[in-house]
Amino acid sequence: MEELTVKITWDAEACVWIADGGEDIPGLTLESGSVDALIERLRYAVPELLALNGKPAGPLTLRMVSERCERVAG
Repeated sequence: MEELTVKITWDAEACVWIADGGEDIPGLTLESGSVDALIERLRYAVPELLALNGKPAGPLTLRMVSERCERVAG
């Protein structure tokens, strides 16, 4: 089973989570207001994008790494 990594980051200006496939999934960029909705979109978009890129559609695991930085008073 192939494991692919998706980086999920918070864009504070736009108030959305952004998914980036990096080198594992070229061309993948999605955004959503919630992480759960973004993950649901990834479940469908990743296999479709891989097929469009000519990669065989086999069982795969998505490792989602998230990052959110917040400025705090101090």
